[in-house]
Amino acid sequence: MQIGIIGLPTSGKTTVFNALTRGNVQPARYSSGKFEVHTGVVDVPDERLPVLARMFNPRKVTHAKVQYNDVAGLTKGAGARGGLDPALLNLLSQSDALIWVVRAFEDMDVPHPEDSIDPARDVRTLQSELLLADLVAVEKRIERLSEEAGKKGGSPQEREARRREVELFERLKAQLEAERPLRALGLSETEVKSLRGFGLLTLMPTMVIYNQGENEPAPRHADDDPTTLYTELRGKLEMEIAQMPPDEAQAFLSEYNIGEPGLNRIIRLSYDLLGVQSFLTTGEDEVRAWTIHKGDTALEAAGVIHSDIARGFIRAEVIAFDDLVAAGSMAEARKRGTLRLEGKNYVLQDGDIMHVKFNI
Repeated sequence: MQIGIIGLPTSGKTTVFNALTRGNVQPARYSSGKFEVHTGVVDVPDERLPVLARMFNPRKVTHAKVQYNDVAGLTKGAGARGGLDPALLNLLSQSDALIWVVRAFEDMDVPHPEDSIDPARDVRTLQSELLLADLVAVEKRIERLSEEAGKKGGSPQEREARRREVELFERLKAQLEAERPLRALGLSETEVKSLRGFGLLTLMPTMVIYNQGENEPAPRHADDDPTTLYTELRGKLEMEIAQMPPDEAQAFLSEYNIGEPGLNRIIRLSYDLLGVQSFLTTGEDEVRAWTIHKGDTALEAAGVIHSDIARGFIRAEVIAFDDLVAAGSMAEARKRGTLRLEGKNYVLQDGDIMHVKFNI
């Protein structure tokens, strides 16, 4: 799971990146014609793993992972000057979701390029840049499809597929020209899947993080875009906490009345944004959390572990985490009937513990 972090100049997006990854990097700079990107891979907090580790005493415990990519900042008007830089677009298109960092803090030493702090204005600016980038990509695709339509040849099936694609891209164009993100268009799963290779930025799940100062009130969230998740983070403070030893960090959290580190909360929101969840596997070798989409079946989850396991899938032993804890052991859970056999079409729930029987 990769999440790209973008923002306007002086938004503090790299500070937020450091807070989320416990990093200590400097802001990305444009160098040698290429955009620099900072990457941080962090463990997904999961309180169930230590419990399972005590029960099974494995050789190792492996958390699910999330990767945050701090990508070079956007400049207002970049799209109007011919579209976003191809290097930047390429980096962003590899993301599963985007985080927009929007400045909501005052700092006399770091003036805002617009000479004022206005989060709503900056959200509109970011939206405009990404809408324009998508419009450029969509118009190029329509132009290419038109050229292909003018050529002779192709089976009836190919011509029909091209016609449907033209209709889809015309819908995308109309949505973008109306200054609305593609994720709000109500596309079908099949249509979304067909568009994955085009790197359309407003189609991606999006979270706006208002980067606040220590004592500043939260900005009013935009109420006209239900497809975007809005939250706040005291970026500078959270970065300082993230770089402290655990004991000092806990004391700091208590002092500022912060219930949990911002990293934990943003990861949880990232899971919600992407519609994903964790299932668990246990054994003497390893206790591990795996990331799957909500609604995925036992067969699809088996494929996340290894393609051979999915190919040779016979059945799965499944138990809910709470049921295993209540039983105290797999043997007792089997006696109670809470450890059950499921087929390949069983839909996993968050926290299910699964062991796959397979034969290849």
